[in-house]
Amino acid sequence: MNVELMNYTADAMDLLLRTKNTRLKFDQDPANWSQEEKEQHIAYMRDTIASSWEFVNYTFRITGVTRAFTHQLVRTRTGSYAQESQRTIDASLNNVVKPDRINNDHRANFVWNQAVKDLMESYSRLLELGIPAQDARGLLPTNIETSIIAQFNLRTLSGMMEKRLCPRTQGEYQNVAREMRRLVIEAHPWAADFLDVHCAVHGTCAFPRWGVKECKIYPETVGNDKQFAIRDKIRKVIEIVRQEAVPIAVGAKTM
Repeated sequence: MNVELMNYTADAMDLLLRTKNTRLKFDQDPANWSQEEKEQHIAYMRDTIASSWEFVNYTFRITGVTRAFTHQLVRTRTGSYAQESQRTIDASLNNVVKPDRINNDHRANFVWNQAVKDLMESYSRLLELGIPAQDARGLLPTNIETSIIAQFNLRTLSGMMEKRLCPRTQGEYQNVAREMRRLVIEAHPWAADFLDVHCAVHGTCAFPRWGVKECKIYPETVGNDKQFAIRDKIRKVIEIVRQEAVPIAVGAKTM
C-alpha cells in the first residue's frame, strides 16, 4: 500500500480563514495576519459550522490496495475518483492480497491459494481465447490490487477520519486513512485538529454497541456507559425544548 499526496490547496489556511461566512463583511485579508492570530482563528473555526472547510482540497494517489478497499472508499459521497480500469487492461499480473487471518491459518491458506490460482489461470485463459477483458474480469477476486486517485475537501476528509481511523474499520482502510492524515498534516500542520477519530472529537464512541464489547479505546471515552440513556433522554427533551440562539459577529467571530 502506498499513499501519495499529489496536490492540495497551497494557501489553505488563508483561504479557510477568508471564507468563514462571518468574515465576508470585513475587508481585512487574513494573509496579512500574524501566525499567532491565524492559529487562534483556525482553532475557533474547528468548532464552528464546517461549510467553509469545503474550499480546501486534497488529491491522493493510492496504489497497491485492494478492490475491496476501493469499493468502500468510493462510498464517500462527495469525493472525486479516477480508478484503474478492469474493463480494458489485462489484470492477470496484478497481485491478489491475502488477509493475515487467512495467511496465518494453514488450512485456510491452502484453500485461498488454490482458489486464486484457479481464478487467475481461468481469467488468463479467457483472454487467450479472445474474450474481452470487460467480460473476463467477472472472475477477478475482490482482493485483486488496484490503484485509485481520490480528491476530498477538508470537510469530507474530516468526516472520513472520524469513522475510518476507528478500530472498527477494516485494517486496510485504517492504514490508508492514517497515511492520508499524516501526509495532510505534513503539508498543513494546523490541520491536525480537523482530522481526528470520532471519540477524540466528541468524547463518545461512534459505534457504541461494538465498542463496549471489543474496542480497546472504549474505556477512555467519556460517558459511554450512559450514552444510550443520555441519547434517549435527549431525543425526548429535544421535542419539547424550544431554544433559539441569537449569534452576532464580533471581530469576525460568531459570539
